Amino acid sequence: MSKLAIFLVSSGLFALSYVESSNGLETPALDGGPVEVELADVNLDGNPDLVSVGDHGSPYVNTQEHGIMVWFGDGTGNWAVYQTGNFGYGGVAVGDVDNDGYPDVGYAVHHNWGSGNFGDQLIEVALGDGSGQNWTPYDDGLASNGEEWGMFGIDFADVDSDGDLDLGANSFGCCDGLHIYFNLGDGTWIQSWGFNGGNSGEYFVFGDINGDGNPDFAAEREDNVVYIGDGAGNFLSANGNLPGGIGGLDLGDVNNDGRDDISFCNASGGVEVWLYEEDGNWIPASDGLPGSGDFSLTQLYDMDHDGFADLVAFEPGTVKVWLGNGGSSWSQAAAIAVPNGGSPIFLRVGGDGDHNGYPDIILVDREGSFWNYRNHLRFFRESSDPDELEIFPYAPGPGRKLKGGSVRFIRWTSEVPGDESYVKLELSVSGPDGPFVSIADSLPDNGVYQWIVPQVNSSNCFIRYTLISGTDTVSALSRGAFTIMSSTGIGEAGGEPIPGGFLEVYPARGGLWISYNVRKDGRIELFSAQGRSLGVIAHSLRGKGVFFWDAVREGECLPSGIYFLGLRDGGNFFVKKFFWFRLKEGSLK
Repeated sequence: MSKLAIFLVSSGLFALSYVESSNGLETPALDGGPVEVELADVNLDGNPDLVSVGDHGSPYVNTQEHGIMVWFGDGTGNWAVYQTGNFGYGGVAVGDVDNDGYPDVGYAVHHNWGSGNFGDQLIEVALGDGSGQNWTPYDDGLASNGEEWGMFGIDFADVDSDGDLDLGANSFGCCDGLHIYFNLGDGTWIQSWGFNGGNSGEYFVFGDINGDGNPDFAAEREDNVVYIGDGAGNFLSANGNLPGGIGGLDLGDVNNDGRDDISFCNASGGVEVWLYEEDGNWIPASDGLPGSGDFSLTQLYDMDHDGFADLVAFEPGTVKVWLGNGGSSWSQAAAIAVPNGGSPIFLRVGGDGDHNGYPDIILVDREGSFWNYRNHLRFFRESSDPDELEIFPYAPGPGRKLKGGSVRFIRWTSEVPGDESYVKLELSVSGPDGPFVSIADSLPDNGVYQWIVPQVNSSNCFIRYTLISGTDTVSALSRGAFTIMSSTGIGEAGGEPIPGGFLEVYPARGGLWISYNVRKDGRIELFSAQGRSLGVIAHSLRGKGVFFWDAVREGECLPSGIYFLGLRDGGNFFVKKFFWFRLKEGSLK
C-alpha cells in the first residue's frame, strides 16, 4: 500500500501535549553551569540519541561526567549512556565532517585538560565509526588563533560550499571572541575569519539570514549578534536595527520567504521574534508574545508540522510553546511544567525521539539553592500515539536557495505505528510532477540526511520523501519549491525544444544521473566544446527514464575540458536543455 501527499495540517485540529521520558538521563548525575546537548542518531539505528560534553562537573569534578557522552535512545524514551575521553565541558555539534557516512562530533570547551590529542584543545573535532563509542581526533589547526581561556558555542556548516562541513565557535565569557575554521578535508583546519576580545554568551548557530545560499550565523555577544557570510569565509555584522541586550537566540524561517529570522529574549526577560527583510532591515513580529518576564532561552521550529515555524521558550519552572502563522501573530499552545521549578540552563527542539511525527524537546534545568544546585537533563516527547504511517518534510523549506556542491541537511519527521522503518529521498528539478532521481535509499528513519547538493540550475526543485515500513509506503513532497544554484560545471544553452522532449542532468560522485523523456528512437550524444559529436552514450530510448553515466570511466580517454550532452529525438535535436560538464584528468569536476 502506498500514497503520496503534500502535508498542510491546520494547527487548530491538534492540541500539543508533552510527557517527560527521561529514564536513563539521570546517569551520570550532572553538576552545574552551562551545558549543550544535541539530538542525533550517532549509531545509525534510526533512533535519535543525545550527545554532550557535559557541564562544570566534566571531567570528574564531583561527578562521573567525562568526555563525549552519548545517551543512546531506544525510540520509546529510554536512554543508556556511554562516555569516551577525559575532558569537558562546553558546547557540541554533530555532523559528518569527512563524508564517510558516519556522524562525527565537534566540541568547544572551557578548559583543555585532556591529553594525547583528545581534549587538549579548546576546539576539537572527533570522527565517529557509526558505533557512538569510538572517536578519533580530527583537529589539527583548531583553536590556534588566540583561543586561550575558554570556548563554548559551536556549529557546523559548509561555509565555502566546497562539499564538506566547516565550523564556527563562540567563546565563553571574555575574551576569546568568534572564530570560523575551514575544513581542509585531511584532518586539518585553518581559520577563515575571526577575532578575539569582547564578552560572549554561550551559544552559536548557523543559518541563511539573507537567503543567498551562503551560511550566516548568530552568536550571543555583547555587541553584534548577527553576521552575514559572503560564501568565501568572510563575515560582516548585520545587526541593523535589532535591539540591544538580547540573548537566548535562535534562527529559523518564520514567514517562509527563504530567509532565516531571529528569536530572542529581550533585556526585560520577554520573548521577541524579528523578521529579516530583503533590504537588510529587521521588523518586529511578536504579536501575542510576552514583552517582559523571566525567559532566557528560545527555539524556532515547526512543532505541529503545519508549515509554519513555532516558538518555544524557557522560563523558571515552565517551557511554553506558541504556534506561529507566518509571522503576523503567535498563540500559546502548550505549557510544560518543569519539575521542582527548575531554572533554564539549556533548551533544544527538533528531531523526533519516539517516531510519532512531532518534534520533541530537550532541556537542562537547574534545581536547588546556590550552594548545592544541580543540573538535570530532561527529554519531553510529544505525547500523541502514532496511528498512521506518515512522513513530514521540514527542510529544505520553501524559497530556500542552495548552492550546488555544498553540504546541506534534509530533515523530516515520521509517524510510524510499527517497529521498523526506513526512508528514500528523491530530487526533481522540474517541479512537483518530476521526473525524480534518487538522492539516497534505505536510510535510517532518524530525521536527517547530510546532502551534497548537485550542480544544477533550477528554481523549481522538490524533494520526494518516501517512508517504508513493512509492506506499507507513504510519500510526501517538499512544502514548496526551493532553488539550487550551480557554482561550476553545469549550465544550459538556448534553443527550441522538440515537442515533448526532455533532458535533465544531475551530477553524482563519479558520474551523471541523466533523466530523459522522448517519443521514440531517442539517443543522448556527447559533444566537445566546439560542437563536434564524440559518440552516443545511450540509444534506443523511448518514453521516460533515468540512468547513470559513469563519467570517470567513460572519460578516461578524454582530455581535460568542457563537454556537452544533447538529446536527439528521432532525427531532431532537443537543445533547450543542452547540458555541459567539466572533466579534469579523467574525473568529473
